[in-house]
Amino acid sequence: MPKDLTKEQVNTGRVVFEWRIKEYEQYDRSRRWYFLMILFSLLLIAYALITANYLFALVVILFGIVLYVHEMQPPIEVYFGITETGIIIGRKFYRFSELDGFWLIYNPPEVKNLYFRLKNVVRFRVKIPLLDYDPRPIREYVKQFLMEETEHEEEPLSDRLARVLKIH
Repeated sequence: MPKDLTKEQVNTGRVVFEWRIKEYEQYDRSRRWYFLMILFSLLLIAYALITANYLFALVVILFGIVLYVHEMQPPIEVYFGITETGIIIGRKFYRFSELDGFWLIYNPPEVKNLYFRLKNVVRFRVKIPLLDYDPRPIREYVKQFLMEETEHEEEPLSDRLARVLKIH
């Protein structure tokens, strides 16, 4: 269970790497993107109404509202640090013992991410953008504590779809 650094005294150890990341990626969306998303949503709603699946129509409408409200708020910057004993993401501290492994997906300029696999069933991975940092020293340091999962050669499908469709 991650520790909340604002509520608990935790010895995180010396910070080895640190940078600030955005809470989520905010995409520049064109008018064409909005037009296509509205058209797609209307088609889904029409299908739901034709098939008398009113709950699905409501879910599509609510998803659109949430996406719109999310778009109106800029992402906050979150602190990220790799310490001697774990990682810090915002106010949460994860000990290396709470992590199962890590991997890097580095295909600049589109994808430069560091992933950590959590032992938590609900939230099983954390994605950290590397920004312009060199991944080699980070990899070498984290390999001292966690097993690198080398079978991951591409970003997860959910992340790729979110990037291509420009949704978080």
